[in-house]
Amino acid sequence: MDLQTILTDDRTRRELFPVTDSCVFMAHAGVCPLPAPAAAAMRRFVELGTQGHQEQPEVWDSIKRARQLAAQLIGADQQEIALVGPTSLGLNLVAHGVDWNQGDEVVYCSDDYPANVYAWMELEKRGVKPVAIRPEQMGIVTWDLIEPALTDKTRMVTLASCGFISGYQLDIDDIGRRLHERGILFCVDAIQTLGMHPLSVQHVDFLAADSHKWMLGPTAAGIFYVARELHNTLRPAILGAWNVVSPGFIAQDKIDFYPGARQYESGCLNGAGISGMAASLKLLLDIGVDAISKRLLQLRKHTIERMGELDYEVLIELDDDHACAIITFTHPSRDLKADFDYLEANRVIASQRHDRDMTPVLRLSPHLYNTEQEVDRVVELLAKM
Repeated sequence: MDLQTILTDDRTRRELFPVTDSCVFMAHAGVCPLPAPAAAAMRRFVELGTQGHQEQPEVWDSIKRARQLAAQLIGADQQEIALVGPTSLGLNLVAHGVDWNQGDEVVYCSDDYPANVYAWMELEKRGVKPVAIRPEQMGIVTWDLIEPALTDKTRMVTLASCGFISGYQLDIDDIGRRLHERGILFCVDAIQTLGMHPLSVQHVDFLAADSHKWMLGPTAAGIFYVARELHNTLRPAILGAWNVVSPGFIAQDKIDFYPGARQYESGCLNGAGISGMAASLKLLLDIGVDAISKRLLQLRKHTIERMGELDYEVLIELDDDHACAIITFTHPSRDLKADFDYLEANRVIASQRHDRDMTPVLRLSPHLYNTEQEVDRVVELLAKM
C-alpha cells in the first residue's frame, strides 16, 4: 500500500480508516482511532480466544512479528525490544531499574508530558537530584538549553522526542551523540514521534512509546527499547514468571533473568493489543515513515494557511527541521473552548489543551490519511461561528 493510493482513492482510504465515515479526526496526538487492519487483528485474537486458550501459536506469531516490526521502526535489534505499555511503564522501568548512586543527577524538561516528569521527580526520595530545564518557549528544547544543566554528577538526560503542545521535534541524534560523548545516558519518551517521523536509536539508551497515537495502535500496547549493552545494567524493576528463569513455572532459589529485552516483560503480554499494534506497524512501514513525514509537513502548511484566514495563530512558529503534524493554535479574541465544543458537535475531533498559564489552546494533529478537504471543512465550520 502506498500513500498516494490512500489519498487519491477514497474507497481505499475509507476501507483502511473507517473513522473517515463518521467524522473528521484531527486528534492523533491524543488517542487515535484504529485502522481496519489493527481492528481485524484484534478481532482475530478475540475469536481465537473463544476457541481455546489465549496463547495459541498464531498469537505468538503476532507477538514475534510486533517485536520485529518495532525494531525495524527505530533501527534496533529485536532482542532490544520489550512489548510493554503504556509509555509511563517503560519510563518507570528505567527510573527504578538504574543502579543510582547518592548524588546522581537526572535532567528532564518540566514542559514534557507528566509521564516523563513525575517518574524523575520521585527519584529525589532515593538520593537522586532531579534537575528541571524550562525552555523560554514552551517545549522548545535545544542543546543550548540542555548543556548548562549538565554537571559531572549528571547520570542521565530524559526528554520527549517532541513537545506535545508546541509540536517541536528535538534533534534526537545530535543530542544523544553529544550526551554519549560525555558518558551520559539518554532516555527518550517517543510517543509523539513514532509513526509520524523517522527516529533512530543509534544514540539512545532507553526509549518508551505506547502505540495509541501516531503508531495508530491500541492503548496499553507499546514499545520499550533498551540498548543491548545495558541489559546487564538496567535491572528489571518488576519480577515475574515470564522474565525470571522458572523451569516448569517452579520458583528457583536464585534469580536469573532471561536474555534480551524479554527480561523487562514480567508477566502475560497484552496479546490483543500487541496483535493490533503489529498490524498498524506493518501498515506504517509499508507506506514508509519518510513519506508520511513529508506528507504531514505539507498538510501542516495548508492547515496553518487556512486557519490564518480566520486569524488563528500557531502557538510557536517552527521551521521544517523541527515542525510536525502537532499544530497548536491561539486566537486574539475567540473562545477556543467554544470552538472545540462546536467542532465536536459537528463531528470534527480536535484536542483542547492549555499553555503554561492554563490558557486554552486548540490543537489539531492530522495523520497520513487526512486530506486538505478535511482541513477546509474545519475552517468552514469555524467561519460559521
